[in-house]
Amino acid sequence: MGFNLPFHLSYKFRLLLLCTLCLTVVGWATSNYFVGAIQEIPKAKDFVAGFSKAIIALGKEETLSSEASQKKAELDNCPSVSPNLRGQSKLIFKADLSLQEVQAKNPKVSRGRYHPEECKALQRVAILIPHRNREKHLMYLLEHLHPFLQRQQLDYGIYVIHQAGAKKFNRAKLLNVGYLEALKEENWDCFIFHDVDLVPENDFNLYMCEDQPKHLVVGRNSTGYRLRYSGYFGGVTALTREQFFKVNGFSNNYWGWGGEDDDLRLRVQLHRMKISRPKPEVGKYTMIFHTRDRGNEVNMERMKLLHQVSRVWRTDGLTSCNYKLLSVEHNPLYINITVDFWVGA
Repeated sequence: MGFNLPFHLSYKFRLLLLCTLCLTVVGWATSNYFVGAIQEIPKAKDFVAGFSKAIIALGKEETLSSEASQKKAELDNCPSVSPNLRGQSKLIFKADLSLQEVQAKNPKVSRGRYHPEECKALQRVAILIPHRNREKHLMYLLEHLHPFLQRQQLDYGIYVIHQAGAKKFNRAKLLNVGYLEALKEENWDCFIFHDVDLVPENDFNLYMCEDQPKHLVVGRNSTGYRLRYSGYFGGVTALTREQFFKVNGFSNNYWGWGGEDDDLRLRVQLHRMKISRPKPEVGKYTMIFHTRDRGNEVNMERMKLLHQVSRVWRTDGLTSCNYKLLSVEHNPLYINITVDFWVGA
């Protein structure tokens, strides 16, 4: 219902404007009648008639949009566990897969967004994917992630945050950007911070947030489906809008590979929050093999930065995330956000 108010206010404003204009024209026409300008009245009538038609057309569009929002609001809530879930899936990655093929398989995804038609989703979820030069991996992830999320009956949007330029890759800062930019479009309830090379295998691994931050990658094929190390909090994580804001997001200072996920874990622990995980048989992922990217070399400063978390988390994060926004493109399957981090940013 909250989204209907602006439409009604806008429509009422236009009606008020129309009435005011009509009264003005009638007054003008009447006054001119007595000075011999009555021949102008038909022109005024034509103008008012045309203006009325435009107002009515706009009103119809707003009514349709308002009705769609109302219909969505009147739906019953989706169940906490979707009846469409299949469990463990065998993932196949076709060498000749095209983006057009993925798009054809997801006709109900529009401009990177989807919501179930049969019920009202329990959460609005933004998937944030940091990206640079991984087009094939992105295509594989989109192929499997869209139907995975749809079976979970989520109202979701997929945001790909692309780092332009030749500066070292900064995964954490890209995710901060994704959070800030996504909130300009929708007041998302839940954020999934998702590496592009990790594909979920079991759709009982729910991409929803809980009362504590959640780590979704319990195991992957490259580690024998075991947790990489005790305390690991990387790959795919889920935090509510409030949880991520509370810890001031990620640090912006991790250039290159490694450390930023441990930094986030420390921020979570500093705020006395506990990390939850799904069962090992559910939190399984396939990692798409790749070599280390140029510009994403191991960050040799990461251990030094980790020792500073308790001192700098308030000033290093969302509140200090500087970037140049180059473009926001609503592609059929995802929203592409391209940014550049200049020297010193």
